[in-house]
Amino acid sequence: MNPYLLMVVLYLSLAVLGALEASFASLRILPWFNGMKWLRVHLITLGTLTQIIFWLMPILAAIRAKLPRPKLRWDIWLTLNGGILLLLIGIPLVNFVPIFAGSTLVFTATTLLIVQLSKMRAASSVSSQAGAGRKFYIAGLSYFLVGIIVGAGLFFNWAEPLLISVPLEVHIHANNWGLLSLVFAGLLIDLYPTWAKRPLASPNSVNAIFWMMTVGAFGLIFGPWFAATWLLLVPGLLLHLSATIWLLVNIIKPLQGDREAWTPGMLHLVTSYFWILAPVLVAPLVLFKVPGFPGRGIEATAPQALIYGWVLQFGYASIPYFFRRVFLPDETPKLGGSRLSLITVHLGGFLLWASIFAEGAMRGTLHGSAYLMWTLSLLPIVKELWQIVRAGLEHAESETASLILMEN
Repeated sequence: MNPYLLMVVLYLSLAVLGALEASFASLRILPWFNGMKWLRVHLITLGTLTQIIFWLMPILAAIRAKLPRPKLRWDIWLTLNGGILLLLIGIPLVNFVPIFAGSTLVFTATTLLIVQLSKMRAASSVSSQAGAGRKFYIAGLSYFLVGIIVGAGLFFNWAEPLLISVPLEVHIHANNWGLLSLVFAGLLIDLYPTWAKRPLASPNSVNAIFWMMTVGAFGLIFGPWFAATWLLLVPGLLLHLSATIWLLVNIIKPLQGDREAWTPGMLHLVTSYFWILAPVLVAPLVLFKVPGFPGRGIEATAPQALIYGWVLQFGYASIPYFFRRVFLPDETPKLGGSRLSLITVHLGGFLLWASIFAEGAMRGTLHGSAYLMWTLSLLPIVKELWQIVRAGLEHAESETASLILMEN
């Protein structure tokens, strides 16, 4: 049994409860049960998605480098999950001891994974182009180290000695535009030919996309770090956005005219990136502080739409696919998702954005309705995962029983 995938089921189930809690709190059904925003976000990012990428990246890198499949690194799994559990305890309680210990353990696990991926290049006999996804993973994990340091520093007042102008923004950018954006791009580059059964539109563009995205992430992270909006932040945003659009063109173009290829899972992957574009489209209005425009509301609320609309939705498609590969190896795996999950996850994003511009009681109603939609979108995915796990366990139990009967 793969321990990473078991943790995925746990964290995703908790994410359902977290989204439901947010909905009830905003709708005044349970108004006293509030203030869990960062716990909900970390259940998705640190919890669910980190399990998948830490498990998958060494395997994909080894396959592309034509190396033997790497064994499970229990030192990485234990330090990662020990750190996550401590952070999930420490952050809601604002307890400095588990926060520092948890951050240190996650930092250690990430460093160990970077070393493991880096060693694969030296051992590989294939061209660097064949293992293009690996450099996306290493770059993303390197930015994650920055995000961990700054995230811990939010509780220990490290912003002043580190000369960080806007620490929360740096932390969010390092994790979203650094870690997740680069890792997701690497996964798409490595797995798109398998998922879509056709190559990218322009495989030769991968190297340019990597450098544009990596340099763009640098600007997005260190722009708010040094309050260098026009020198670093804006150029970084333009570079990163251009690379993301170029990547999407590579994915969408080969599928044009093929209706059967546009499954709910593929639609989840492609349309999830709309929620990256949404904050970018309004960024100029925030930067120029347009009168009457809720800049602070967008800065406070938009990251939640980004996590649920983009990050979690990417997982809706990819996570069930990986579960099928592990638990049902004799079946043809497919991307996850359904019409219900597709419609409700996007409705949640639109409702949350509408809540930013609403006033009075309507704001809470829209905010609560957004999380209710996200809860509904999570339910079919969790059900799908449990069905896959149950079918896999039943198959394993049947195989074991058959072997026992044969021996007797």
